[in-house]
Amino acid sequence: MAKTKKKKLKLPLAYKPLGFAMGWVSGSVAGLAFRKTWMAIRHEEDAPDALDRDRGWGEILLAAAVQGAIFAVVRSAVDRGGAKAIERSTGVWPTADPEGRD
Repeated sequence: MAKTKKKKLKLPLAYKPLGFAMGWVSGSVAGLAFRKTWMAIRHEEDAPDALDRDRGWGEILLAAAVQGAIFAVVRSAVDRGGAKAIERSTGVWPTADPEGRD
């Protein structure tokens, strides 16, 4: 039983580099998905930036809301998929806190 306890303590630390890499990849995927979504919504290649003088509040806030939603969904899907894969391969959930990161 002591060996199992030791394994549970070490896995979250070993998972951190993998979690970092998966986060980086999920950010890239979310950025690509946002660009494609914005192109479908507004038929423009570039989404408005908060400091873009020629864009209105509504357009800027719409872009921010869409981007945030896409980022949250992609991040959650990648995090959950990675955690389930780690659990299937090792038998241990990759975080020390059973309630998650946030």
